[in-house]
Amino acid sequence: MLDVECKGRTSRISILSMSTVRTRIAPSPTGEDIHIGNLYTALLNYAVAKRNDGKFIVRIEDTDRERLVLGSEERILRTLRDYKLAYDEGPDKPGKFGPYRQSDRLDIYKRYVLKLIHSGHAYYCFCSKERLLELRTKQQDQKQTPRYDKYCLTHVTNAKERIEKGEQYVIRLNVPKDQEIIFKDLIRGMIRFDSHDIDDQVLLKSDGFPTYHLAVVVDDHLMKITHVIRAEDWISSTPKHVLLYNAFGWDLPLFAHVPLLRNPDKSKLSKRKNPVWARWYLDEGFLPEAVLNFLALMGWSHPEEKEYFSLMEFISLFEITDVKPVGPIFDLTKLTWMNQHYIQRLSTDSLKARLIEYYKNDHDMKTIRTQYIDSFDAIVEISKTRIKTLKDFFPLVRYLIYPPEIGKLNDEQKKVVLLLHDVFRNVSDWKSEEIFEAMKKLMSEYRSTKMPVFYVLFTGNKQGLPLPEMLEILGKDETLKRLNNMS
Repeated sequence: MLDVECKGRTSRISILSMSTVRTRIAPSPTGEDIHIGNLYTALLNYAVAKRNDGKFIVRIEDTDRERLVLGSEERILRTLRDYKLAYDEGPDKPGKFGPYRQSDRLDIYKRYVLKLIHSGHAYYCFCSKERLLELRTKQQDQKQTPRYDKYCLTHVTNAKERIEKGEQYVIRLNVPKDQEIIFKDLIRGMIRFDSHDIDDQVLLKSDGFPTYHLAVVVDDHLMKITHVIRAEDWISSTPKHVLLYNAFGWDLPLFAHVPLLRNPDKSKLSKRKNPVWARWYLDEGFLPEAVLNFLALMGWSHPEEKEYFSLMEFISLFEITDVKPVGPIFDLTKLTWMNQHYIQRLSTDSLKARLIEYYKNDHDMKTIRTQYIDSFDAIVEISKTRIKTLKDFFPLVRYLIYPPEIGKLNDEQKKVVLLLHDVFRNVSDWKSEEIFEAMKKLMSEYRSTKMPVFYVLFTGNKQGLPLPEMLEILGKDETLKRLNNMS
């Protein structure tokens, strides 16, 4: 059983007696895409829902009208789909609990906030920005925690008349005095707050849009959300939500506040130190399943201490209560290493399909596939152990269609070009084994390790894909032609 106490009232919720498990994420379309930390939270919500044969919902919280970014909502939804976190209900996937965009639910919020007004759990506030600033400055000067002083609760007696005259107002939560608010967190246990430390939060803004606190409670209740799984920075807001649930006479959902992802230096994950948009990782050629596997290990461990497991295996084993509250380290180097492992595990056909999809709009890649249509599978197979991301592929094979620009050759390079041309011209069977033997013979005769020079001449780099195999694909005529052009 889950016990929650507030204002002398105890709510008891049986996890086992709940109806269909319903989880959600509620991203705000105020950035380029969904934050990688929100993708982490989405993964955990998705896993809890699917493990319990429940539903995973996406709700767009777009009430912060000043910070809206055009196209952000569409990118968020597309990114979730591309990571294979298929949601059951959302703005583009209607269900019976919609609409799933807060800006389409304004009448609902107004109706419920009026209920709070009538029950005395909220009140109208007509204070000007100037008065609020003066109050805040005075409190700061006196070393007090800035909070609203309930002036309008006790001094406004003609709210209806002032509203009818067009005066601007907000609606505030009426936080009770001297109450201890206690709620249970599935990860952190019992958490206590003193109502003295909670401000009379604005619930409805002057533009008619709700704040997060009103909207999230109304939406979660009406959408029958059973588990509120979100980042730990919302812990301090939860007592306000508990007050609202109690004011409406609604049962509480289960709360679980997951740790924030951290940079290797333990600082909060931010775009100053790490790429934070989930789309960036796909654009850079990370496999979605590798990213999800990596995120699954943030604060959770596989019972068999496995590092690699599928999304389905994670769902079958995951319990939200097993998440550790300590902020996990998001190490891009480790993610890259994990992604390389996933690439190496792909079959050649699967990797080829991923590469084709990744480079579908790239003209140069289409040229390589067309020009080397009979060898493309071999190129993919050769590259499998040398690429860490899909983006690494083209730079390794670019020289198949674009001879490298290496500038003026030094004396050693000129000598190597002449020697290579001579030995390659005499290779009768242009296969990688024969090409390698010719190169090895040249190195043996001149008692020198020329391989890095060979790579520079043909690829522009000191290392790359196995050169004999790639020269076989390039072809004898083209190889000799390029050597001629160098001399």
